[in-house]
Amino acid sequence: MHATFSNGLLRWMVMHPLLMHRYLCWCVLFGQLCTSVLCLSLNRSENLFLKPRLILTDESVIATSIHVKKSASLPLNDSLSCEDLEGVGSFNTTCLLNSNLYLSSDLYICGTGNLEILPHVSIKCPTEGCMVTFNMSGNVNVGEYVAIVAGSVVICAANLTVGYNSTINTTSLAGPPPPQTSGTPVGTEGAGGGHGGRGASCLKNNKTSFWGGDVYAWSTLSEPWSYGSKGGSKNDSASDGHWYGGKGGGRVKFIVKDMIYLNGSVTAEGGNGGIKGGGGSGGSIYIRAVKLKGYGTISAAGGMGWGGGGGGRISLDCYSIQEDVKVSVHGGYSLGCPGNSGAAGTYFNADLLSLRVGNDNVSTETETPLLDFSTSPLWSNVFVENNAKVLVPLLWTRVQVRGQISLYRGGEIVFGLSAYPMSEFELVAEELLMSDSIIKVFGAFRVSVKMLLMWNSKIQIDGGGNTVVTASILEVRNLVVLRENSVISSNANLGVYGQGLLQLTGHGDAIKGQRLSLSLFYNITVGPGSLLQAPLDDDASRIVVTNSLCESQTCPIDLITPPDDCHVNYTLSFSLQVCRVEDILVNGIIKGSIVHIHRARTVTIDANGLITASELGCSKGIGKGNYLNGAGSGAGHGGRGGAGYFNGRVSSGGYQYGNADLPCELGSGTEGPSQSFGHVVGGGMIGEFSVQELPKDSI
Repeated sequence: MHATFSNGLLRWMVMHPLLMHRYLCWCVLFGQLCTSVLCLSLNRSENLFLKPRLILTDESVIATSIHVKKSASLPLNDSLSCEDLEGVGSFNTTCLLNSNLYLSSDLYICGTGNLEILPHVSIKCPTEGCMVTFNMSGNVNVGEYVAIVAGSVVICAANLTVGYNSTINTTSLAGPPPPQTSGTPVGTEGAGGGHGGRGASCLKNNKTSFWGGDVYAWSTLSEPWSYGSKGGSKNDSASDGHWYGGKGGGRVKFIVKDMIYLNGSVTAEGGNGGIKGGGGSGGSIYIRAVKLKGYGTISAAGGMGWGGGGGGRISLDCYSIQEDVKVSVHGGYSLGCPGNSGAAGTYFNADLLSLRVGNDNVSTETETPLLDFSTSPLWSNVFVENNAKVLVPLLWTRVQVRGQISLYRGGEIVFGLSAYPMSEFELVAEELLMSDSIIKVFGAFRVSVKMLLMWNSKIQIDGGGNTVVTASILEVRNLVVLRENSVISSNANLGVYGQGLLQLTGHGDAIKGQRLSLSLFYNITVGPGSLLQAPLDDDASRIVVTNSLCESQTCPIDLITPPDDCHVNYTLSFSLQVCRVEDILVNGIIKGSIVHIHRARTVTIDANGLITASELGCSKGIGKGNYLNGAGSGAGHGGRGGAGYFNGRVSSGGYQYGNADLPCELGSGTEGPSQSFGHVVGGGMIGEFSVQELPKDSI
């Protein structure tokens, strides 16, 4: 068979010499081609250990995609050249990048020239904690529709422009958070991660204080550089090997010598945890420049999840910031409890030394803790707004700023812990401004400001019934104005001091306390429908004030010769004192068990005004009325109480007591038919001692 094949092949070669020549030529050409490919492959394998590997694949006519893998032998900050990235030019002159970059590790670019990333280019390193750095001495221009995606992005330049619809995005690409922090919640409740604000927990209700991941990196909020934290998982990760919580936000830092023009977005938001996990917390964004202009967005918001993630931290160190730049650190939405989203993060203006905590009107019951405040230098302003809730948890805390403390549009500050209302908190500022907001204090509250303005707002002080807690003092030197149902209330002793005007404007405005002292103002105006009251409406508050006087016929010495310093404490007899005020104008109501007006020049009561102590005296007292066998008698004081008759039975009235020349006793009350019916309370006492005698038509 082989012989036959060989003879046939030889016969064919002899008969067709031309075809045989062509066949041999093709064989030689094919062998040379194989040798060239093999040599090229070996050459590229050797060069893999000499510089980063660039594999080009044409994906479009406009841009080329480059997959960059750095060798382990390269230094950490070894800079690639413009040519390595298939750019045009040099990083020391001007480099134009028109190729998509897909990275598997950190990218570091350094040069003394300019960098321009052309429109529609993507630079992506979608690995947790991957860092992309552009360190240029010249300008960096990020064109329209450009995407830079990594765990950390750092840009240093003379000027930076981020074009329309471009994004610098580190969302859900956080590396590990700082050690010894509790940003990731424990348990399997699917709570949100914490960072600048606490993550939300859907176990929380109005009577509990559950939250998800806690805050960290407070001490570096002026220059934040921490990753956000993961949200919690609703399933036990040990049982199925998978963590469902959203990942934390990454980090962004811009260091620019002159101007940033931002028309795109810069984001370090927490990842989405879905219905099986909590949202990740926002990351960190730090921007330093002379001017920040444009219409773009800067966001370190928390991620959405079963429990929303807390917001991150943003700091802008810019001399001039255009108002059209939107900055957001709101908490993430909670799918499991829509009314309790993650807490807001912090936005710090490092140039003005101003802290802003805002939740973009996202409803939440989860707080943003603010820890120790800077004393050197003092911050200028603190703003709490748009449904953000701030907690000052440390005992004996002093919050001091050089300018304003402002609460707007649902903002809330809570001082202390409801379970331990025994501390004292100080607030010192030029102005305290409140609009549609609340301040809650658990303990004593001392305020020192020049101006207090309240619009539909409340200051609520809870002393916890603890005599260790001292009186709360609001010292407002120039102006106090309450409008639109604004209320200052305390279930303990409260003093409001000033040198200017105290005005309760209209209906619903009130200042109330267990004991209340208003002093040193030149004018107090109680507008129509407004109220000054002490004690509070409940019997327990009234009894605390009146109990020591109800069984005594001795006139309290501090009512005859009151102290000139107009101080307030629990040893004084009065419940409501107005002391050392030039002019008092009453168009509303002044109401108290023992109302004491001391050293006032004029007291003017309008036709609709009222100073009253009715039904705010004693429940029993010396002249107590009795209830016996169905017959109830009246209480006595200036005269004996009337007797009661029922079915031939008589109940004698209460005794007469007191001094007609110097009446300084409280009225007595009367027993009801049963304990559940309660008592009919006697009248209180009103004392007025003015330096100047009142004109007859002033009352």
